[in-house]
Amino acid sequence: MLIHSTLRAVIAAAVVFLFSGSEICASQSTASPSLPATSAYRQVTDEIGRTIRVPQSIHRIVSLAPNLTETIYALGLQDRLVGDTDYCDFPPEAQQKTKVGGAINPSIETIASLHPDLVLVTKNLNRLETVNALDSLGIPSYATDPHTVEAIIASTERLADLLGAPETGTALGKDMERRIAAIKDRIALLPLRSVLFVVWTEPLISIGKDTFIADALQHAGAVSVIDSSQNWPHINLEEVVRLQPEFLVFAESRPENAAHTTDTLADLPGWRILDAVKRRRFAVISDAVNRPAPRIASAIEELARQLHPEAFAETPPSDEDNASPLPPGSTQPSTSPLHLARDFSVPQECACAQ
Repeated sequence: MLIHSTLRAVIAAAVVFLFSGSEICASQSTASPSLPATSAYRQVTDEIGRTIRVPQSIHRIVSLAPNLTETIYALGLQDRLVGDTDYCDFPPEAQQKTKVGGAINPSIETIASLHPDLVLVTKNLNRLETVNALDSLGIPSYATDPHTVEAIIASTERLADLLGAPETGTALGKDMERRIAAIKDRIALLPLRSVLFVVWTEPLISIGKDTFIADALQHAGAVSVIDSSQNWPHINLEEVVRLQPEFLVFAESRPENAAHTTDTLADLPGWRILDAVKRRRFAVISDAVNRPAPRIASAIEELARQLHPEAFAETPPSDEDNASPLPPGSTQPSTSPLHLARDFSVPQECACAQ
């Protein structure tokens, strides 16, 4: 099945929220009047409007979302990360951190044993129960909630400022803006490609119009044929056949998974009558597109190169060219080399992105 474990967790978390009738923002939104100001602590407001008290200097961090773990590494603050979730697998070094369980049901006992100064959470992935349990132990949690590519950049800069690395955050944000602007300049005069972003094939699940993934598609010169207000809508294949997207887009951490699925689609009823399947117009990009973190810029470029090869014909992909230098101690967000052709007319073993 074409879905990254992180995205599966996101969908599961969304279902939890739908049926719980509560959100993280209900936890500490009215706590500000009772928060005493001391020299050792400061008050900050997170991205969902909660006022929380955090230490002046934050040295021990637990991340409860893969995108937050990636961001910590991109900021060069990984030495402060003392724990993360089972799904925090990028960069590979993150897998060596102490694991506190899943994003939806982390072990509060394990988190407490790590004595964090701050726990990082996201509104749509982590649960209110987790935030409340941490609050009862006096462990502050800071929530992020970006819905667009621009918001991801701003969120990265805010997080860097919170953690005492504002210069690094600014440099990283400027670099992301530069790279995305360069893509926009290349494809500005080209028509948008209509695409179906496939989260899952059976049942068929795609993305809603208000997700950061849909916004990333726009930055890559594409537009989703699915116009839904739901984040992860279930789609009728008959409707997709009617809409006839020019490309099917898949996000995969392992290219062999995508190759197997795209081969299979040509033999499945319904799928095989799609023009995109007949013409083997598949775009397979890094699963970085599933995470609102600095690597989103790399995923946008990967997709743009596949959908609009004519705009990049004169130069090979190069994420390092003219990159803005980051302050000492920070790390450049990692990218995946591009190997996928615009259609699958080349041999399969050469046609998949890393």
